[in-house]
Amino acid sequence: MVTLANLPEGAGEALQAYRLVNSKFPPIDLFDDVADAAEFEALYQIQALTNPRLQNQVGRLERVPLGEIPFGIAGCAYAVAPFTHVNPAGSRFSNGSFGVLYLADTPDTALAEVRYHQDRYWSNVAGLSYERFTFRGLACSFTDAGTRDAATLPLSAPIYAADDYTAAQQLGAVAKREGCAGLRYRSVRAPGSLCWALMTPRHVTAIIQRAHYEMIWNGHISSVNRVSTA
Repeated sequence: MVTLANLPEGAGEALQAYRLVNSKFPPIDLFDDVADAAEFEALYQIQALTNPRLQNQVGRLERVPLGEIPFGIAGCAYAVAPFTHVNPAGSRFSNGSFGVLYLADTPDTALAEVRYHQDRYWSNVAGLSYERFTFRGLACSFTDAGTRDAATLPLSAPIYAADDYTAAQQLGAVAKREGCAGLRYRSVRAPGSLCWALMTPRHVTAIIQRAHYEMIWNGHISSVNRVSTA
């Protein structure tokens, strides 16, 4: 079993990576309207009195300590959303009990990762013959302080199993429990490329929308197109 102690630690280098998010999920403006945790708590309490849907919009705040939210940065909502709106089905490094901010080294790698999962998901929806899905392309600036480098492991390692996330989720659970900031790892859907699984948003310094993409479903994802810039 892979242990964190066997993985090199990030040096705190400033990096840029990429992410796609479904356009049907708008940013949560409340995170971007304040400069710090104290302002957020005050504004949240005020808005909660008049907006009964606020909790659904903001998500499960107890899943991320306010001290880890990078208030004041561009795109704070994009940084926080994966941690307050958690996919209960899980992901490569999470069993669904906590959120992960997944990033890729290039827009093409991000597209390959999302395309695979969209194809797999919609293949299980009966009767779907045609659909068009749109995504925001995001550029994320962050530092790798406190991360561990699982890319030092070969692609044959159990954490890279194509569809069995058992080993990867075990490593992710340890990383989360021990306060590891995240993992750098090899892309399974775009071999030769790299990805990051951030366990906290605290080292994100900006997330900016750069483009829109569409994926066309016609029994499978038949095409991916860039439809606009930001």
